[in-house]
Amino acid sequence: MQTEFDTIAAISTAPGEGAIGIVRISGEDAIRIADEVYRLKEKRLNEQASHTIHYGHIVDPKNDEVIDEVMVTVLRAPKTFTREDIVEINCHGGIVAINRILQLVLRMGARLAEPGEFTKRAFLNGRIDLSQAEAVMDLIRAKTDKSMQMAMRQLDGELSKLIQNLRQEILNTLAQVEVNIDYPEYDDVEEMTLQLLREKTEQVSRGIRALLNTASQGKILRDGLKTAIVGRPNVGKSSLLNVLLREEKAIVTDIAGTTRDTIEEYVNIRGVPLQLIDTAGIRETDDVVERIGVERSRKALNEADFVLLILNQSEELMDEDLRLLEQTKDFKRIILLNKTDLPTKIDMDKVKKFATDSEIVTTSMLKKEGIDQLEEKIADYFFQGQMNERDATYLSNTRHIALLEKAEQALQEVANGVDMGMPVDLIQIDFTRAWDLLGEITGDTVQDELLTQLFSQFCLGK
Repeated sequence: MQTEFDTIAAISTAPGEGAIGIVRISGEDAIRIADEVYRLKEKRLNEQASHTIHYGHIVDPKNDEVIDEVMVTVLRAPKTFTREDIVEINCHGGIVAINRILQLVLRMGARLAEPGEFTKRAFLNGRIDLSQAEAVMDLIRAKTDKSMQMAMRQLDGELSKLIQNLRQEILNTLAQVEVNIDYPEYDDVEEMTLQLLREKTEQVSRGIRALLNTASQGKILRDGLKTAIVGRPNVGKSSLLNVLLREEKAIVTDIAGTTRDTIEEYVNIRGVPLQLIDTAGIRETDDVVERIGVERSRKALNEADFVLLILNQSEELMDEDLRLLEQTKDFKRIILLNKTDLPTKIDMDKVKKFATDSEIVTTSMLKKEGIDQLEEKIADYFFQGQMNERDATYLSNTRHIALLEKAEQALQEVANGVDMGMPVDLIQIDFTRAWDLLGEITGDTVQDELLTQLFSQFCLGK
């Protein structure tokens, strides 16, 4: 059921210069406000049909000054994003023009929208649930095609359907338990009730575990991997960054210690979003500035989700190489034996004391050899051929994962209570708690404070 709100407005396009800028207005007075500033001979917006677009000008009614030439879209409730009347003013994308139109709309009675308020109204008016609302921001922030597809599936309600089905199973079970207790027809009704709880608990737990098993890959697709490129000076770290980015982002010279600080960039490697961190070469040094860079490199390594360790295969292993091989052995990593265009001098027996063949890739940054194999290994490392783009159940949202883990724990408490022969009315408490926790994912049992926090992270105008 739609809730009554005031009328809000905001710029819905990115700041800066562009071909088109959009001012969005939503609320009961949206069409009236737009009509007061829109001008075209003998044409009124309040007389136009829904989902139509109209050419005209935006004019300041106070002095009849023409602000801009525009196209205005009229969208009438309830078939709109917010289920309210919406007007979108498409103007030229200059900063001055779009801001003047927004100021004019606010002067006519609209209020400046808060971050995410349009999407919040879509949720409160029942057009989408909370998980779909969060998918809107995931879609905006998507870094790869796969992460965008995952967000679109969640926006379409695929995750919501799975959660609703799990909640319905719990609700049906609770109702059956109440019937068994209130209208017992058999002497062994308590045993029948405990058996029902045992079966349904395991059934719902399986559904939750199936979702949680996708969380690792889902979070990779959504947030990317913090990937540290490490190695001693002059082994090819900055060259690797440039090759993966397909641009000359980092300075590359033959002088050891050229990189003095960490450089961070995002790159899409076959569907895996990596936050690449090119670190200063790790070595002992008396140079004060380089030493600061080395300390930052060590910090980046300790905080990394994934490591690309580069060794120079045209030189003997040095103490710094051995330390890095030892230090990164418990990380998810790939070891690059770089500079294969030069004669081989590295002792592979020593390398294999710290690494397996499956971790190693040979490369030449100079000739750009081995890069395809590296990218393939990165993709295989995380998806292992199991990534199914049609699978709509990938979990990526940290809040959803935490709630599902809590719901699984509540169901475990139910199972423990059944095994211990606890009274049914006590066991029901944990079963109901699992139902409530799942409801927080879709927003059925969410609190206002959480809504405020979630939507404050959205873009202004979305």
